[in-house]
Amino acid sequence: MINRNRTPELMDQPGLDALEHAAALRGLKRIHKFSLSERYFLRALKPVVKAIPNKPLRILDMACGGGDLICSLAQSARQRGWNLSVEGCDFSDQAVEIATDNARKYGVEARFFQWDALAGPLPEPYDVIVCSLFLHHLDESEVVQVLRNMAGSVRLMIIVDDLIRSRWGYALAQAGCQLLSRSRIVHFDGPVSVKSAFSLAEISQLAREAGLAGVQIQKHWPERFMLAWRAP
Repeated sequence: MINRNRTPELMDQPGLDALEHAAALRGLKRIHKFSLSERYFLRALKPVVKAIPNKPLRILDMACGGGDLICSLAQSARQRGWNLSVEGCDFSDQAVEIATDNARKYGVEARFFQWDALAGPLPEPYDVIVCSLFLHHLDESEVVQVLRNMAGSVRLMIIVDDLIRSRWGYALAQAGCQLLSRSRIVHFDGPVSVKSAFSLAEISQLAREAGLAGVQIQKHWPERFMLAWRAP
């Protein structure tokens, strides 16, 4: 196990060039596809969709980045006959613009808006809130706050996917980011992200501090965890 080390990531820097930002998000899209994370989100969503078959499932992607996850989930849901109403939010106005454009390219009806995940519960509730590769950007108290904010804004379920801090995860990030992206931002941020990530024991403790009683956390390929919590 390596010690947690929060080195500032290039993606988080103010004034990031818009073209570099877009190139980095394209690289992250390929990495998301390689990680098979969508499969795990769909598996977690399936029982919730079945539980409310007669109305659209309103789902929000917290810290959505370029919107690829929520757009991909919307496409897969449509193929399965699921009725989803999808939205995304991000602190970055550039990310919101890119996500809005990507939704048009995907042919997905989605709304994106600017929001600070640390600001408090969302202005309106959602049935499901998903979040991918965001928590490792935060310190421990911020993770607790974000999980509490999500819990205070959700009717049914929270699903969070993120990196596991480990030597194997670091090696995978180094190799995968070089192979799957030409972005210098991705090349730097990928391995740094693993060093900033949490162990399974650490994320379990933070979820308990956030009051997520009954939370389920499972490890999956490639050195990631999925956190699922059902609202009482």
